[in-house]
Amino acid sequence: MPEYLTPGVYVEETSFRAKTIEGVSTSTCGMAGLTRYGPVPYTPVFPAADGGEPLPPVPVRPPLLTSFAEFERAFGDVEEVSGDTNYLALAVRAFFANGGRRLYVSRVFPWFLSGSAVDPARVDECFARRNVGTGTPPVGQWRARWPGRAGNGIRIATDFQRGKNALVASGDSVPPSLTGVRVGALVELVPLAEGRPTAPPDGRPPQTADLRVVVRDPADGELKLEGPTGVELPTGQAAFPIRLSVTVTAGARRVDVYNDLSTDTRSARFVGRVLELEDPADEFSLVWLRTIGDANAAQLLEALLLDTSDGYLSGGRDGRQELRPDDFRGEEADSGNAAVTATGLSALADIDDIAVVAMPDTVRWTTHSEAKPAVDALIEHCQKLRYRMAVVDPPKESSLSEVREFRALFDTTYAALYYPWVKILDPNAVPEPGTPAATLTLPPSGFMAGIYARSDTQRGVFKAPANEVVLGITEFEHRVTYDQQSVLNPEGVNALRFFEGRSNRVWGARTMSSDPEWKYVNVRRLFIFLEHSIERATQWAVFEPNNERLWASIRQSVEDFLLMVWRTGALMGTRPEEAYFVRCDRTTMSQNDLDNGRMICLIGVAPTYPAEFVIFRIGQWTADARRS
Repeated sequence: MPEYLTPGVYVEETSFRAKTIEGVSTSTCGMAGLTRYGPVPYTPVFPAADGGEPLPPVPVRPPLLTSFAEFERAFGDVEEVSGDTNYLALAVRAFFANGGRRLYVSRVFPWFLSGSAVDPARVDECFARRNVGTGTPPVGQWRARWPGRAGNGIRIATDFQRGKNALVASGDSVPPSLTGVRVGALVELVPLAEGRPTAPPDGRPPQTADLRVVVRDPADGELKLEGPTGVELPTGQAAFPIRLSVTVTAGARRVDVYNDLSTDTRSARFVGRVLELEDPADEFSLVWLRTIGDANAAQLLEALLLDTSDGYLSGGRDGRQELRPDDFRGEEADSGNAAVTATGLSALADIDDIAVVAMPDTVRWTTHSEAKPAVDALIEHCQKLRYRMAVVDPPKESSLSEVREFRALFDTTYAALYYPWVKILDPNAVPEPGTPAATLTLPPSGFMAGIYARSDTQRGVFKAPANEVVLGITEFEHRVTYDQQSVLNPEGVNALRFFEGRSNRVWGARTMSSDPEWKYVNVRRLFIFLEHSIERATQWAVFEPNNERLWASIRQSVEDFLLMVWRTGALMGTRPEEAYFVRCDRTTMSQNDLDNGRMICLIGVAPTYPAEFVIFRIGQWTADARRS
């Protein structure tokens, strides 16, 4: 009990209610794969000729995306990647088109290897760049924030604006003062003409010799100008603020403009800080400015403004073309160094919200023996984390026999396989009058992940994600017939079928498991939902006194949660007693369990199974027949 050492009145808050269990989200998806651009963990390595100090590892976590527009801003568009179809970008597009709302994406980048490890000497080859200044080494360097050939399409243009007059020193007894500027801002000195300031002609770049930096005088705390002879306030001159602007263009649709920048490191709007590598003001900025050497603010501004190139970065590469399953499996985070984050599928492991995982790039391997290790990595990821379901794609151009052979390679309750591939209008094709529209064939995982999310938000996780319309497609690659599905369905291959007058639909809801207890996708996902919700909401019980009061509280919390689940139609039974039971007492724990700090709660639920086979029995009867 609490301590009471001094006489007085004590008011304490207590709770007479059981702690509630809130259901976790089941519609959040995670995907890993190749993209044209975008965040990926790496350690910057610069050639010795470029000068500058090496930088620490860039930590990256998969960003949360809520629309395809956000994906395009972070990871690029749907154009080809590494000379092949951009399966991940098109899967993300299909995910949001079919009802998906929340998605985490982990970019996989196949770095050049030295043996089995990343070759540090070749890391720099993957990044597009452009020097600032003509010296050796240059004053600075514009660099793509992330590796890939897409960085070569980034164009950078710099400009400046002269602000209104910020300072006039007339030479009389009135002390001059600076207004409308901040510490670190650049100003250009201009002589007064008849006591009035005259701005230089529009478009004339500021002269290096006339530039000064606004500083705070340590003697009196006033804003003054830092010049060659120290802190000064020149007499008989006007000062015009110089503000740098940077325009970054990528493709035909993306234009990022950064205004009111300075080239002095003391400014809060220093261009190297606003456009820095690790944590820029714009989370999805495309470039960063690497400063080299000890150039001052005026020299850096001059180098940026006098650049006569076309503005495009160059030298970016998509990395190694020979993909390995380990590229997608990724590396786990370094527990001893927080700056070294996980990659590939392992990066998704740290995000607790994810309930559905897809990796459409497994189809880049055309043979079963090549594709199996990559699919195994996806299944292993879900089995290890327990609260995730994998959506598996069959290999490209699989026939009925080939998809059956592929399915026979796996046995898991945490994955589902869908067949066949789907066709869409090719978003990259340029339409030509008088010719049929170009189509593109895609694996179904992105579409199915969106349908999972749509079914969960509209009905609930207990509803099988089947008999749902597949949106955004023209047709399926193959027309699966009734007789063909009678072969596929018992083996756990979910068919995608076209029905006249009912469009293209998902016509299967089975896992890739041989265990009849976990045959259906919705049953597996319902238990994932229940287990994850209970585990997350009962963490408060750890280290509580292990006695009847704790057991009763746990029983009440779980029963209240299961009652809510039963009322949604997720469980069988006309009464709660028929739908579930919760036991947490001396019958579930021995004295040995109590002595070893174990509290054991036994929960049983009766899930609803999908009406996979709807049967109506019809027979003849006579008009004079009587009902018994």
